[in-house]
Amino acid sequence: MVALRDMLGTSAPKSVRKLAKQLDVNKYTVWRWRMLVFSIIRNSNVAASFSGIIEADETYQRESRKGSREWVRHFADPKNVAAPPRPRWEDYTTKGLKMMRGLSRWQLPILTVADRGGARLFRRLPNRKGITLERAMKPLVPVDAVLCSDGANGYMNLATAVGLEHFVVGSKPGKRVTAGCYHIQNVNSLHARYKRFIKPFCGPATKNLAGYIRWLEVRLAGTRAADVIRSS
Repeated sequence: MVALRDMLGTSAPKSVRKLAKQLDVNKYTVWRWRMLVFSIIRNSNVAASFSGIIEADETYQRESRKGSREWVRHFADPKNVAAPPRPRWEDYTTKGLKMMRGLSRWQLPILTVADRGGARLFRRLPNRKGITLERAMKPLVPVDAVLCSDGANGYMNLATAVGLEHFVVGSKPGKRVTAGCYHIQNVNSLHARYKRFIKPFCGPATKNLAGYIRWLEVRLAGTRAADVIRSS
């Protein structure tokens, strides 16, 4: 129960190692508990319905293959097992490799949507393509809403196809607010909360990223631990 309170309580959650040390249990025991909670909250009712002025933007999480054995298998049998498509992150420091600047395919997009009524959503996108963004946004935005976003093609194409009133907000100072009330400050605030939330976990494995995103959504919705247990 302590582990569940740590995940869904009001205080910042601890990393697996820190919580295991606090409870004097093996870190893998805490990890299994956390994965069990992920399986429960995956189906919990945290649906968002948007209306009015809707803000949308993406934040990014670096790809991680924690727990993967692909490099181990390659080193064990390099003739038969091809090297993974990118170096290990540690190689960028230990071997002096140059880190790729800006966004790359190793930076995973997370769509963030919010309206002025308090509805919020985080969603991991499979790629940064405009059509992917457009398809993810289409069922979320009613036709009578006002969309505020940057000038990404996915938002522009959606607004044109559906006939949405669309305000494009820039990222530079002086262009972050359009016509007074049209901005994306709420989703920018959510991005900051996501970064604070995810930082203690030192880059979760990409295969588990959706679980972490759902975890944050449940915490932001104020769902109590007892409610999650009852719903399961």
